[in-house]
Amino acid sequence: MDARYWTFVGLAALSTAWLVWGLYGLWRQYLDPRRRALAQRLKPADLSLPTDSSLQLRQTRLLSTMPTLDRWLRGMPGAASLDQFLLQTGLTWRVAQVLSLALGLVLLAWVVGTQLAWPTVLTVALATLAVLVLAAWLQHRRGQRMALIGQALPDTLDLIARSMQAGHAFTSALQLAAKDSLPPLSHELRTVFEEINFGIGTAQALQAMSTRVASDDVRYFVVAVVIQSETGGNLADILKNTANLIRERQKIAGVVRVLSAEGRISALVLSVLPFGLAALMSLLNTGFISKLWSDPMGLQLVYFSLTLMAIGILWMWKLIQIRV
Repeated sequence: MDARYWTFVGLAALSTAWLVWGLYGLWRQYLDPRRRALAQRLKPADLSLPTDSSLQLRQTRLLSTMPTLDRWLRGMPGAASLDQFLLQTGLTWRVAQVLSLALGLVLLAWVVGTQLAWPTVLTVALATLAVLVLAAWLQHRRGQRMALIGQALPDTLDLIARSMQAGHAFTSALQLAAKDSLPPLSHELRTVFEEINFGIGTAQALQAMSTRVASDDVRYFVVAVVIQSETGGNLADILKNTANLIRERQKIAGVVRVLSAEGRISALVLSVLPFGLAALMSLLNTGFISKLWSDPMGLQLVYFSLTLMAIGILWMWKLIQIRV
């Protein structure tokens, strides 16, 4: 009984934490007003994309190497968003591979739950946790890639601006920056340069890069170039100002992160505290707290409490997320 209790407490804690992370990720991806405003500003670049399929120059990404499965996945809701997410991680995985891996983790959790004779709720929680761990790793990979690009972007913009002041065109300046900058930003700039040489418009190539990277700093760079192409002006000076803006944003973000450290630690303590108290009470008086998993009403109270805790944790982490 003690092993089942500790397993239940651990899985409940991890599931609650990953549920909060997932809800926050969904909000930031689809409901964040700043992201929606940037997408609205970049929409004119999308309107200039060719609508005739015969004029599409960019290679279509395959969701699966099997044609039948690829066609089926393209009709599945959310497959395009998942493919875009995988593109932003920098991995070469396809949607079919990720879905197969997630299905394998679910089957593995089912086998473990069956062998250990776990209740259905615990088996489902283990399967959910396994899938969320995979999603968290992909999100971590995506965040690392965005951080590396954000760190290298200001110096790269300065390099492009200096190259243009030396007499290079914007396209050749991109090529020089792709050679001298650090990966993964160098790979993205090289892709933009190759797409422009292949015949894709500059705005469309930059828009595709902002989609692959999904970074606010990269979007500022794209917006600056798109506005300059529409209104005119000295692009080198604009890029220098954009680089300075990005540096100042990064400095302010670092200061805010230091100042909000106490709030983040408090949110972490409050998130872990209920599970720690439950563990302590189990050690001091096991018979008292065992009613939570041995009595049907206790299980209902646990489920209701976990739901309220998930909402509270999400609210706390939302309060300490200060946008710069």
